[in-house]
Amino acid sequence: MDTLNRFLFDNHPIRGEITRLEQTYQAVLDNHTYPVAVQNLLGELLVVTSLLTATLKFEGDIAVQLQGDGALSLAVVNGNDQQQLRGVARVNGEIADDATLKDMVGNGYIVITITPKNGERYQGIVGLEKDTLIGCIENYFMQSEQLPTRLFVKTGVHNNKPMAAGILLQILPANDDTAESFEHLSALTETITGDELLQLSTDEILYRLYNQEEVRLFETHDITFKCGCSRQRCEDSLMTLSTNEIDEILKEDGGNIDIHCDYCGKHYLFDSIDIAEIRNRHKVNYH
Repeated sequence: MDTLNRFLFDNHPIRGEITRLEQTYQAVLDNHTYPVAVQNLLGELLVVTSLLTATLKFEGDIAVQLQGDGALSLAVVNGNDQQQLRGVARVNGEIADDATLKDMVGNGYIVITITPKNGERYQGIVGLEKDTLIGCIENYFMQSEQLPTRLFVKTGVHNNKPMAAGILLQILPANDDTAESFEHLSALTETITGDELLQLSTDEILYRLYNQEEVRLFETHDITFKCGCSRQRCEDSLMTLSTNEIDEILKEDGGNIDIHCDYCGKHYLFDSIDIAEIRNRHKVNYH
């Protein structure tokens, strides 16, 4: 089970979150043959997106997107307030197993897009000024939110399955004189090993790190993989094309249009009869 838990320190004005992913991470990697470094980066992006979503007090969507001119031209994870995640990457060249963020992305940036169901869309752009994704996201919080934030994220393999997990610590808004507490708790959290973060339960991790502190653990939220693709969305996309364009694609592809979802790997097939029916429905709706 993939989970997220929020927690608070009773003696410090600091909040925390812990995310653990296995099935969601596996679903993102399925149907793809990503290089090892890209697999690890997608695991980090999934954890970061889950943790970011949990810091936001709204209903809506979030996207964390890496873009650049390197062999990894795009890596994006979409999430929402229900902790439903999906992600994909586009690789256009060789990437070594030990490639760094800069090695993969080249000259690039991170775009964080927040789309509430009610309210205005917000977009923040972060330059790749740090060596790691985690450093860049911590930078984003300092620049955009002015909230000191630490992220501790690990990816790996446990029982032959990919796993990713992370902890977020953040100073609560409108609290002064918290530097010492934040430094103390950050130092404790830094002692967590990759194996511990990936293999221990949430209760065991919190006890291992903070057994001398008073910690309140809140209810568990499940995290799931969910792709938003559907046949209807594909139909709507097709109807944005001209009649000539659709007929040309049908001709080139042997009488079928195959729309492939990069996120989940599904294929949606449309032949000339399907297209005729879709056109007819749209004419009826139009009139």
